[in-house]
Order: sequence, then C-alpha cells, then structure tokens
Amino acid sequence: MPTRRQTLAGWLLATALPGAHAQHISKPWPAGRALPPLAADDLNGKAWDLAALRGRAVLVNFWATWCAPCKEEMPTLQTLAELEGERLAVLAVNVREPLPRVRRYVQASGLSLTVLPDPKGAITQAWGIKVFPSTVLIDASGRPRQVISGAVDWTGAPALNWIKTLGG
Repeated sequence: MPTRRQTLAGWLLATALPGAHAQHISKPWPAGRALPPLAADDLNGKAWDLAALRGRAVLVNFWATWCAPCKEEMPTLQTLAELEGERLAVLAVNVREPLPRVRRYVQASGLSLTVLPDPKGAITQAWGIKVFPSTVLIDASGRPRQVISGAVDWTGAPALNWIKTLGG
C-alpha cells in the first residue's frame, strides 16, 4: 500500500494546475547511478530480463491499480506499445499488489501490456521509485535516460519526442 507521502505526491501531480498540460515531471536519470537489474516473470509466466533487451529502446513504467493517474495513462501506454511494435519494449511493473487483483484489473481493462508483478516492491525499491506512476526511459544501448514522474499521454508529442531520442 502507498505511504501517505506517495499518495499525496501522486494527487499533487495529478491535480496541480487544473487545465495545465503538464501533469508530470521529467528529469534525467541521476548521473553516475547504475541501472538496477530487472528480471521478472510476466502475468503469463514468460521470463523478462532487461539485459536481454539491449538493442531495443525500453520503457519501464511503475504503477498500481489504486493509483488513478496510473490508470489514466495505461490506455496511452497500450497505444504506444502497439504503434512502436518491436522498436520499443514496454514493461509495466505493478507495485506491491496481490496477483489476483492485478490479473482482474488487466483483464477488465483489456490491456495487453507486458505486466511484471512486483508484489514485495523489491524491484521498485531497487530502482528508487517513490511516486506513482513513474517511468524510466532506457535507450537502445541500455543507458537510462529519463525518469518521468506523474501521468503522461504517451501518444502526445512530448512523449513521442522522448521515445525518438532512445533509438532502437
């Protein structure tokens, strides 16, 4: 479950400046900080390993079903994954939720994204994620480029420009 601080931060990101276009904060990946490993099985039991995706751009999104801004951006993540195809791997890391709840949400919403359960939050903690949703963009050479906190329209011009810079 989210802490009070995480819930407040997510609410502020989602509601700050009503009518404004930006509901997110984009920062470069911290200089000198190594990219943590990411190896997990998706909801279908397929093993995913970030190291095996080198050569492709990767988007790693951290989300939860209790997070309204997370759910708001999920359809645009789905569309982005469909538009980019093999050029971009989209991995949606579900944070600290029971597997049955995650499966129900994915089925009910009709998502076909690659969802990686993180039931104990170990992946999320290793990556230093504290606000949901948060997304890490990794270029085709395996270097983390950006961390975006807050909901993003992944089909909008700013997001598509971020994706273009990743190669792949």
